Amino acid sequence: MNTHSSADRLRRLRWTLTALFTVMNTLGLVVFAWLLIAEDGDQGEERIDAALTQVTSSVSRQVAYDDGTVGFGLVNTDVLNDRCPQFAILPGGAPAFQPHFSRANCVPMSVQLLNGLATEAVKTGKLVQGHQKASNGDMVKVRAEPLRDGDGKTFAAVVAVQSTEAEDSAHTTFTLLVIGGTVLLVAILGFAGHLLSGRSIRPAAAALQQQEVLLAETAHDLRTPVAALRALAETAMANPAQSAELLPRTVRLAARMGGIIDDLLVRARLAAGVEQLSIQPIWLDQLVVGIVEDTATENAEVTVTAAPTKVNADPALLQRAIGNLLDNAMRYGRHPGSKAFVHLTVAGGTVTVADHGPGIDTALAGEAFDRFASTGGSSGLGLSIVRWVAQAHGGTLAVYNADEGGAIFELRFPVSPN
Repeated sequence: MNTHSSADRLRRLRWTLTALFTVMNTLGLVVFAWLLIAEDGDQGEERIDAALTQVTSSVSRQVAYDDGTVGFGLVNTDVLNDRCPQFAILPGGAPAFQPHFSRANCVPMSVQLLNGLATEAVKTGKLVQGHQKASNGDMVKVRAEPLRDGDGKTFAAVVAVQSTEAEDSAHTTFTLLVIGGTVLLVAILGFAGHLLSGRSIRPAAAALQQQEVLLAETAHDLRTPVAALRALAETAMANPAQSAELLPRTVRLAARMGGIIDDLLVRARLAAGVEQLSIQPIWLDQLVVGIVEDTATENAEVTVTAAPTKVNADPALLQRAIGNLLDNAMRYGRHPGSKAFVHLTVAGGTVTVADHGPGIDTALAGEAFDRFASTGGSSGLGLSIVRWVAQAHGGTLAVYNADEGGAIFELRFPVSPN
């Protein structure tokens, strides 16, 4: 049996969507970061190779070879002889001559290691390159290029050496920056995914909330009249002689329950945004007069003062909103045991409903329009409907107390320009 509520399932769905969004983006970022790091490493290797190639190629053209004699005159005057990468010109097993070492000592190297590289290049007649360790343990890259005489015979080799420390350090820094940036982007994307997933399920959450609100309001507002209706029915069953007296009260109570249900449905549809407004020009004064004429005003005296005023609105919703204000005034705008006196004024797109009851607590005036809130024992749902209708038409609903006593509700709509 599933004991999780719909809200719990929506929350889990949001976290699932967030996780999927984050994982997918993380995989993409990791691949991209790996490609960036690999590319930076390759570029570092290429820069070292380019520096070594420049040295060996330039020096090989400057070495003079004449009938077994090797001359280094041009090499000694070249700027490459005084800067890194360092190099050496070694016989490598060919007829011996005095080796030449560049004046720059960028990294300590074993002469035996350099001779071994030169020997391999001379014997194979091919380029020899790779990574080696310097005498101090640092990693270096070497390039041994064979030198040939005019007959194509190898007589020596140029061995160039470049430390990889600077490139390795730069590559490490770049790697850390990429990893840190990737972690930061994953965190940002995770947060963005959480926001997006929340927005994506917002319609479902809103619909669920409206469903829960409708159920809560239905249970809250129908509890009292249902209990009263049951009490009337049980009384009528136990006392058949009182049926004629109890039947009208039962009918009125059932009608009140029907009105509550209608208000609940309108409230839910307005909150869910599915209520379509049928906007048309309306003579507000005629609408109010018609509502008063059609309303049963027993135990209440209702008067109207109206001036011609036209608004653009949905007539059905306006009728319900004004009817709720009138019903609220007749029901609660009276002192206990006295008759209700209600006066409606219509002018300039404003409907004012004034009663002579106990008034409304100004500290609770804002709450009077919320569901379940009331200062006179009602559920407050009717006033909530009025406020929703006003807001849907770009209008306002205000309440305040009259100086001589009683509450005044002011429902204002934009006046039609036509």
